[in-house]
Amino acid sequence: MSFVAVAEDSDFPIHNLPYGVFSTPGNPRQRIGVAIGDQILDLSVIKHLFTGPILSKHQDVFNQPALNSFMGLGQAAWKEARAFLQNLLSASHARLRDDTELRRRAFTDQASAVMHLPAIIGDYTDFYSSRQHATNVGIMFRGKENALMPNWLHLPVGYHGRASSVVVSGTPIRRPMGQMSPDDSKPPVYGACKLLDMELEMAFFVGPGNKFGEPIPISRAHEHIFGMVLMNDWSARDIQKWEYVPLGPFLGKSFGTTISPWVVPMDALMPFVVPNPEQDPKPLPYLRHSQPYTFDINLSVTLKGEGMSQAATICKSNFKYMYWTMLQQLTHHTVNGCNLRPGDLLASGTISGPEPESFGSMLELSWRGTKAIELGNGQTRRFLLDGDEVVITAKEPSRAKRQKEATPLWIKGKRMCLPRERIITVPCLCNPSDNLPSHSRIDADAAGITGISLDSLNQSVCTRPSLCMFCS
Repeated sequence: MSFVAVAEDSDFPIHNLPYGVFSTPGNPRQRIGVAIGDQILDLSVIKHLFTGPILSKHQDVFNQPALNSFMGLGQAAWKEARAFLQNLLSASHARLRDDTELRRRAFTDQASAVMHLPAIIGDYTDFYSSRQHATNVGIMFRGKENALMPNWLHLPVGYHGRASSVVVSGTPIRRPMGQMSPDDSKPPVYGACKLLDMELEMAFFVGPGNKFGEPIPISRAHEHIFGMVLMNDWSARDIQKWEYVPLGPFLGKSFGTTISPWVVPMDALMPFVVPNPEQDPKPLPYLRHSQPYTFDINLSVTLKGEGMSQAATICKSNFKYMYWTMLQQLTHHTVNGCNLRPGDLLASGTISGPEPESFGSMLELSWRGTKAIELGNGQTRRFLLDGDEVVITAKEPSRAKRQKEATPLWIKGKRMCLPRERIITVPCLCNPSDNLPSHSRIDADAAGITGISLDSLNQSVCTRPSLCMFCS
């Protein structure tokens, strides 16, 4: 629990703590912050408090106008920062809680902040990793027998997008102009896109890069993934259809890609990891991994047109439907020696599920424009109209459901899910008061773990409150 007031239904509890870049009307300088409740904690104001073994030498990364330098420090630094921030913001920690002047300078209302891109994006790659989406599009354009191209089940297909036109959420998107061929029997025409679409996606930011010519093995790919954002890959379907052969998307995609301003660190997402999908045929050895790296994240898309009193939900999907994992995407991206850099953005591709209501694009929801998407009050869409507002949201599964099924715990960096009967308790180390609840700890003998005693698991603070069944 934090001393900062956090509503029960807030997207920003102490278990989340996403990073972003913001400014305010009174201070236009862009600076790094962390979201907690309806507040932003300005890390440039409290950078002197980062006194851990790594960040004490790199406090200046929190005085930058973008997250790239912090991303580049690597996983150990990210974990150190997260543990420190969760401790600093906890109700039992007095350093910031009781310093009225520091709190006044360090916190900003989210409502008064202007959000910016979280990183300087040097390169952006978009993958095509939902089997259902690829199948749907293939059926529409090539027929059911040839829905998937021969390479699709063997490698994560992707293309290089336009980094300069990635914009932060809330930026208006202008309907693109371009060449189209609405009638195959006539010459192409130039004009405004008539088949403007959205695509439900997520994306991850690269942390430390790799040297030119040196691939990242899949066993270490997780060390290079900083955190995730939501993405809308706006698409001009009529422009795309005419131009994409033989080199793929160009102007049909490069006019705008929207991402959310807050980057959720991977440690905040690990409680929602689920088994990877079965891949048949098995990918080549360099793409194989047993580490679970698929996530149970509920996603939804709403659309509100001009004159509508409330938005209509047009899609409900889940990130767990992805066929290729982020580890496979990153490893494949570098297998030829391509060098990635901190702040590079790698996107999932459209996230479509098995049911029609879980299709992640209007192309699929309207089945190439042949079906109307009902919005209520007599309004329908097949593709986007001027003035339409699209909102993508992501929610965790219910915490009660998580705790009923298993309690996630960490031993020496490895995640283990154990049923409750395998859990015992020791005094809460966040605040060792007799009247406080206890932290969950592993009964080493019951779990069949040798060489690890309860004493060796004790820590001075709880560095994983989001994974503690009592703290959370």
